[in-house]
Amino acid sequence: MGKAVSLITDYLLTQLYDFAKSSSDADQYRRLSAIAGIRDGASRSEAAKVGGVQLQTLRDWVLRFNKHGPEGLLDRKAPGASPKLGADYQAALVQLLEDCPDLDKHGVVRWRLQDLVSWSK
Repeated sequence: MGKAVSLITDYLLTQLYDFAKSSSDADQYRRLSAIAGIRDGASRSEAAKVGGVQLQTLRDWVLRFNKHGPEGLLDRKAPGASPKLGADYQAALVQLLEDCPDLDKHGVVRWRLQDLVSWSK
């Protein structure tokens, strides 16, 4: 079994509890409470029970806390898929949408999804 990741000592126990109490994010509160438990001398297993997670997840929280502090325990937005259209096509599409379709120029009186898809090819 590997050695537990050390918790940084930049924050006092009271500061950790204050961060947890002032958090409006329930998940951050739970994570900070588990981290505070470790700082208070609880075993990693006990701290994982406080956080309602497995030891590996608690280890990930400790790593995030060590790197980013309490802000690192907030949920992060997933990056999502990369856009299928390049920046130049996106800008042209925005301009096309802002301009009303012209029957003579575009062959349509209103934009439909299939019209825009055929234009983007």
